[in-house]
Amino acid sequence: MHEDEWGEPGGGAPSEEHRDRHELSPHQGSGEQEIEASLRPRKLDDFVGQPRVREQLQLVLHGALGRGEQPDHVLFAGPPGLGKTSLAMILASELSASIRVTSGPALERPGDLAAMLSNLAPGDVLFIDEIHRMARPAEEMLYLAMEDYRVDVVVGKGPGATSIPLDIAPFTLVGATTRSGSLTGPLRDRFGFTAHMEFYDSSELSEVIRRSARILGVDLREDGAEEISRRCRGTPRIANRLLRRVRDYAEVRSDGAVTREVARAALEVYDVDELGLDRLDRAVLGALARFFNGGPVGISTLAVAVGEEQTTIEEVCEPYLVRVGMLARTPRGRVATAAAWRHLGLVPPEHAVGAGTGVVVDTEPSLFEE
Repeated sequence: MHEDEWGEPGGGAPSEEHRDRHELSPHQGSGEQEIEASLRPRKLDDFVGQPRVREQLQLVLHGALGRGEQPDHVLFAGPPGLGKTSLAMILASELSASIRVTSGPALERPGDLAAMLSNLAPGDVLFIDEIHRMARPAEEMLYLAMEDYRVDVVVGKGPGATSIPLDIAPFTLVGATTRSGSLTGPLRDRFGFTAHMEFYDSSELSEVIRRSARILGVDLREDGAEEISRRCRGTPRIANRLLRRVRDYAEVRSDGAVTREVARAALEVYDVDELGLDRLDRAVLGALARFFNGGPVGISTLAVAVGEEQTTIEEVCEPYLVRVGMLARTPRGRVATAAAWRHLGLVPPEHAVGAGTGVVVDTEPSLFEE
């Protein structure tokens, strides 16, 4: 969900922001971007949550600054919306350095990367979002740049091709990935520090929401912040998105104050329930329970049943549904747990996972299973 403080540039395969990107006019788009920029913390001390990562990053930065050296290359890994881009911006700010921002899918050819690297000034920060999606030739050029601050530019083709070494200024590479397992070993090993981002708890999200409310000038009451934080799926990006939508409701249909009652009414309008599930999440669970008796059912069949792309179900819905214990993935397909049945207001069958009957769903794959 690409709208807020911790927003991260990216594209390509459907991801969490896939269902929340709105069609905006150029004027509206610039306004949204200004809001995003205003909500981003500028210093490491202002960053909410991720205490372990903040402590580790602070040691990396202050240690390098104390020695007068260029900091090691940094990799931020974790689900979307947890603050990877914000930390990259903070890192550059703490170093008093300029930052160049790009993304893995944009670096299709080695020449694209070579042009960007050759324009870096000493001490600059290069931020590559979705770094696991870089083209392999560009990634191999990056190896030498990270280790020796040099790139080899190949001129010509065939037997007459020559390699020209090009020195580049010392820089710090900051990579962000939502799929650390997709990174190649040689690239992952060249990062001096890897930070693993964790989901936020309700108290941390409440603090994020209160901070954003102060910046946006929202009259936010404590019970309103708590209500919103419970529905944010552990993600600051979603917290800020919901805060802005609740603010709209409060200003249009109430007196402008965001209380628990106002937050509940607003989020009901926007189809966000008390656990943070939206229309698509409930459609997936409903299809499993009502059409397939709880499963197991193959992912492609489930996608057809709810009218969505398979990748959307896998990358947008499943991670959270599995995390809250409403969906189980088995070799034979997806299964709705007893908690999912109850959340939908249905009575779970005896064979449902977690129904307390002692009956376990058969997880052995069949010959014709998807």
